[in-house]
Amino acid sequence: MADLPPLNGLRAFEAAGRRLTFRAAAEDLGVTQGAVAQQVRQLEAHLGVQLFERLPKGLSFTSPGRTYHSHVAAAFDELRAATGDLKPEPGKVLVSVTPTFAARWLIPNLPSFSAAHPEIELRILATENVSSFYSDGIDLAVRQGQPPFGATLDAIRLFRQETIAVAAPGLVAGHTLPLGPDALSKLPKLHDAHDLWPEFLRFLGVEDRTPHGVRMSQTALAVDAALSGQGVALVSRFLVARDLAAKRLVQVAPQSLAGKQDFYLLAARTPKRSGAIAAVMDWFAAQAGSAS
Repeated sequence: MADLPPLNGLRAFEAAGRRLTFRAAAEDLGVTQGAVAQQVRQLEAHLGVQLFERLPKGLSFTSPGRTYHSHVAAAFDELRAATGDLKPEPGKVLVSVTPTFAARWLIPNLPSFSAAHPEIELRILATENVSSFYSDGIDLAVRQGQPPFGATLDAIRLFRQETIAVAAPGLVAGHTLPLGPDALSKLPKLHDAHDLWPEFLRFLGVEDRTPHGVRMSQTALAVDAALSGQGVALVSRFLVARDLAAKRLVQVAPQSLAGKQDFYLLAARTPKRSGAIAAVMDWFAAQAGSAS
């Protein structure tokens, strides 16, 4: 053991090398940013080698640091795998999703999952926060983003971002669909945290002639308000596909707004992935593919 570097320093170095910021590494480890920075400095002092270049907005590996991190990360992966083999939880998979994705897509599709995989207990963590595969113990995450996601993650694109305007049929009764610019400009707008209405109206060349309308923290709430006839909501098409098919909602403008933040299924890259996690990943990909 006397030949080994400080283990806390190795742990901090492994996390900092994955995230390339001390702040993000500290969040993963549940310690302060200062503690991570100090542990990495102590490791560098012990080795007599500089492992990182400190940059204004993060970290960059030195050449020896990059090589050393590949070996340290592999050793920690082996430790995690060995611990998982020692204390397995077969058939349990924790997936982190946003509340809107959970309410509008995942939960309605759960009967399909249960029928296909009755042996797997799928646990859902619905949160707007970015979850950590390490400190939060999640197995999978669904998030909007743009590649690359980093060398430590595998990513599968589930849905492209295609935003459309929808409303309850009763709200647009008496109008001819698709709505003309004048009719759309006068309808109440339902806003969420993404605040896409200004961009969408510019894209259509429409001037908004309504008050500011109702603002909500989540897209799912805006969709619920649209279903009850309170206004027009902007939402990714796949999240309201069932409502459109059942005519609970109608698309009021034929145009859609494409974005760069597509929906991805993320998983920690590992040489040995459990059968349950692999099965859940395959189901997500297949279910998203059948819906697109």
